[in-house]
Amino acid sequence: MGIIKQYDKRTGITYVYESKAYWDKEKHMSRAKRTLIGKMDPETGEIVPTDGRHRKVKDSADEEPDYKKLYEKLLKKYESQKVLIDSLTEEIKQLKEK
Repeated sequence: MGIIKQYDKRTGITYVYESKAYWDKEKHMSRAKRTLIGKMDPETGEIVPTDGRHRKVKDSADEEPDYKKLYEKLLKKYESQKVLIDSLTEEIKQLKEK
């Protein structure tokens, strides 16, 4: 297991990977599996963890969820489902009458 730094010329970012070697039985040779750890901060030289999609990893312990937004989102979803259920039950009644 080792740490590999790879510089991207296009963006100027140095990515840091963890490399694990394993034996490939089919090809009879050693192979490496790389996992992205993060990217190197050019000013401090520290590794900034990322989730692999060019986003910083959020520390969920620091942030408290916005309960008002969550409630409003759930309420909107509930209302739309209620309208759908009402319209479908009305349609079923009409089909039964025919």
